[in-house]
Amino acid sequence: MERKLTIVCYGDSNTFGYNPKDSLPFDENIRWTGVLQNKLGTGYKVINEGMCNRTGFVDNPDGILFSAQKHFPKIFLEIDNIDILILAVGTNDLQSQYDISFETIEKGLENLIKLAQQKVKNIIIIPPVVLSEKILEGYFNCQFDETSIIKSKEVGKFFKQIANKNGCKYFDINEFATPSDIDGLHYDESSHRIIAKNLFDFIKQNI
Repeated sequence: MERKLTIVCYGDSNTFGYNPKDSLPFDENIRWTGVLQNKLGTGYKVINEGMCNRTGFVDNPDGILFSAQKHFPKIFLEIDNIDILILAVGTNDLQSQYDISFETIEKGLENLIKLAQQKVKNIIIIPPVVLSEKILEGYFNCQFDETSIIKSKEVGKFFKQIANKNGCKYFDINEFATPSDIDGLHYDESSHRIIAKNLFDFIKQNI
């Protein structure tokens, strides 16, 4: 029996599938990872390694599972033969409490990439979601501020530079999907479908 190609999607709440309407996870057939699985078919196994509030480059007070720089190495011990890694972290690092610099983001992303390249040949880097002004009016306004919004608009160029420098693919969700007006942070059902369609095309064309 031919081995299925394994795709690991490592990220935060927008990978996990957080529903901005009720704070519950979207059904597997709605979140973009599940839609991607359905589009790719039985020859692939898509594994969702998303976690709400996960940071990529700073220590998260919620613990190891929420701190990519500490938790990320564990997935290579738990999952064998990863063919494609989709890395989508960095949004939660933009929370005002961390006051993160672009230099820290660049170094942190490169460290994660270098670690992954020891085990995975094909890596797709997804930059943080560009936050909308609606985030200042919603549930997450205690975590993100105006500076967070500004950084979210600028950080993509650094992600692209690091991806290109290290031979990774770069896939910018912000080109075709925007966060829900409910909270200015999370994608709604239609955006998950759009993300999955474009990512499916990207994988088929580039990997």
